[in-house]
Amino acid sequence: MPTDGRRLLRGVMIPLVTPMSEPGRPSAEAATALLQRLAAAGARSLMLFGSNGEGPLLPVSRLAGFAERVAEEWRGLTGGPVLCNVTAAGTAEALDRAAALAPARPDALVLSPPIYFRHRDDEIMAHYAAVAAAGVPLVAYNAPRYSCPLGPALIDRLVELPGVVGIKDSSGDLDLLRHIVSAARRRPDFGVSQGAETQLLAALRLGADGIVPGIANLAPGAAVELVEAHETGRDGEAEAAQGVLTRLLALHGVRPGVPAVKAVLDDRGLCPPHVAAPLLPCTEAERRELIARLSTDETHLLPRR
Repeated sequence: MPTDGRRLLRGVMIPLVTPMSEPGRPSAEAATALLQRLAAAGARSLMLFGSNGEGPLLPVSRLAGFAERVAEEWRGLTGGPVLCNVTAAGTAEALDRAAALAPARPDALVLSPPIYFRHRDDEIMAHYAAVAAAGVPLVAYNAPRYSCPLGPALIDRLVELPGVVGIKDSSGDLDLLRHIVSAARRRPDFGVSQGAETQLLAALRLGADGIVPGIANLAPGAAVELVEAHETGRDGEAEAAQGVLTRLLALHGVRPGVPAVKAVLDDRGLCPPHVAAPLLPCTEAERRELIARLSTDETHLLPRR
């Protein structure tokens, strides 16, 4: 049966950080407590190895064991889908990543345009077509901060590409998202999700099926409340939840990116602080400032272990 991309991307998807036993070595065992807390908060799906998961920094050889065990555990906890990002600089590596992750039985692969080089539209389409031909449903990932941007013309072509079942947009451009939603509705089974964290509610109001906020690694309850409040017409509660998630983004003013998220999770006993090189973990001074910066929203963070 063909994959329903709208169902696949609906609700709150966690772009999971990758817990590590030591720098650069993913550890499914170290992920257990975090997965349990996320499931208890109502998150329904995971994306592994995205930008929050340090995916492009991890070699292919270190992906499979982690993904297989985490996917099994998540499905046991929630029954929800697990997606795996296979973004790479070239098509050959993206295909290698997809093959390595096959034992995890991902419900879909997630793929940005190739990173590092700037590519023509026909090259980007050839990249997507090659990975889609691997036979696993594919979600296109627009992350212009890290790769060639997906503009309206490319989006229109991706909606028509066999095997592509949805688009995750992290551009923060609401005009572009409006175009994505309009294009997606040409197919009843084509999903749209939003990853720009200050625009989550705005995206749902425009018709996005779900959200993929990195900050939900720390505050999944607020993300779940945002979606549920929007779906039930509780606009005030939805706006309040968006406000919580936006305030929590202040942690990136102390230290941008994954090291900050992992430092806060480590303080709560839920994830080691290790990151993949060339990233470095937060310093002690940064950790103290992070905890102080988030203290006013303590009740919205995952409970300590």
